[in-house]
Amino acid sequence: MRGELHIGDITVGDQHPCFVIAEIGHNHQGNPDLAMAMLKAAKESGASAAKLQKRHLPGLFTSEFARQPYNSDHAFGTTYLEHRTALEMGKREWNDLAAYARDIGLPFFATAFDIPSADFLAGLGVPALKIGSGDSLNWPLLDHAATFGMPLIVSTGGLAWDDIDATAQRLAEHGAQYALLQCTSTYPCPPEELELSVITAMRQRYPQTVIGYSGHEQGILPSLAAATLGAAIIERHFTTDTSLRGSDQRFSLTPETMAELVQGTALVRRSLGTGIKRRFPSEEPALRKLGKQLVAATDLPAGHVLSHADLAVRTPAGGMSPHLLDQVVGARLLRPLRRDEALAFRDIDRHRPLS
Repeated sequence: MRGELHIGDITVGDQHPCFVIAEIGHNHQGNPDLAMAMLKAAKESGASAAKLQKRHLPGLFTSEFARQPYNSDHAFGTTYLEHRTALEMGKREWNDLAAYARDIGLPFFATAFDIPSADFLAGLGVPALKIGSGDSLNWPLLDHAATFGMPLIVSTGGLAWDDIDATAQRLAEHGAQYALLQCTSTYPCPPEELELSVITAMRQRYPQTVIGYSGHEQGILPSLAAATLGAAIIERHFTTDTSLRGSDQRFSLTPETMAELVQGTALVRRSLGTGIKRRFPSEEPALRKLGKQLVAATDLPAGHVLSHADLAVRTPAGGMSPHLLDQVVGARLLRPLRRDEALAFRDIDRHRPLS
């Protein structure tokens, strides 16, 4: 049986509803009031959880990278460090957000981009940690995150199979409870690079692991397809207004589209069923009305040897199925049949030799 994750009171896995994460990231623009509004909207849209991002900026970047000009239309500062600094919130704001999420019953956690951030989030009492694609081979961070004993959700953008194998082995060696998400680290991602079939391959390659999908595409159809392929976790960027400044806003889901995704994944989960092909009682009326049976094509006397011309295939169903025609041709009738009367095995002697 495939493994499961326990995120707070929620069990995540194949036999449970799809766990849909509203990835707020830094769409809140560093504004705690906007972040709180996004948490509220995520809850109202039916998301299973909401997620932010946490960076400990001192020491995270090389000096050169931190000082480089940031000329994007979405910049919140003149250098990359200034931009990132503007998007970070303080400890009090994080505590307020965590408390608010608890009050409204919304599991709340974040992506940890470094060890100090992982420590901060663990101290905040989050029920899980996200490890982004850029850190999926960051052994120091993974090793440290595994010590908290909480579920780790790991994206795999840009990784080859050998890389994912190494990450999975490393986490297993630490006894970590983890999930692996198929992901392509392109923002937004064109359909031909989503590689949703990797979800199927990952489920086969890691049969004891929860497999999910982190999508950066436009719309929700690929995410619904991911759920159909067995993704137990769906993570999508989320905002209350796609016109807000920020590079992730344009491919983020709104409350309306997030609600559609949540409802759609629930429908997909119910629709996948058991994999056992069977006849449902609810099918009976339609199958009787639309199906066929073998009947006498004309009045036939007892003792008559049946030929193909003696039998017709007619609606409704309920008697002998037409696929049995070859088994009854050549048999002798034990009783007379009227035209359109259904044929049954009890009406024939299939063992009497033909005269």
